[in-house]
Amino acid sequence: MSKTAGLLKPVFRILAIGITVGVVTACTAIYRNHGYVPTEEELAAITVGVDTRDSVLEAVGSPSSSGLLNESGYFYVSTRMRHYGARAPQVVSRQLVAISFDQRGVVRNIERFGLEDGRVIALDRRVTSSSIEDKTFLRQLLGNIGTFNPANVIN
Repeated sequence: MSKTAGLLKPVFRILAIGITVGVVTACTAIYRNHGYVPTEEELAAITVGVDTRDSVLEAVGSPSSSGLLNESGYFYVSTRMRHYGARAPQVVSRQLVAISFDQRGVVRNIERFGLEDGRVIALDRRVTSSSIEDKTFLRQLLGNIGTFNPANVIN
């Protein structure tokens, strides 16, 4: 066996181990947490029929969202996502705490929901897209040829 062949064996072995470790770590799931949900101890500090909006804010903090109609309640949402390789992120768990208030602003009810209570709802915001983004400059220029009216220029 030649001397160079003997030196290349450890290099190939190290390279094979490095590639194997790289492939294994690339396929490791990564978890990301978004949002905040109060703990059971924090919610136990809130008394239904006694606490108000301000005391709830002091006890558990600002909500993720609040009721859109008449400020009906506070909503705390927490989502745990799993990112695995090149796959799309997957919702692993979602917790929602809803604190509702009556007309006087006093706590009426505290409810906790999870994925097991319903179906997964994508939490995203909707943005109106412009039709201009989909067209190139040349396409916009040529698209205006049919709408050009010389009478508009003369008057």
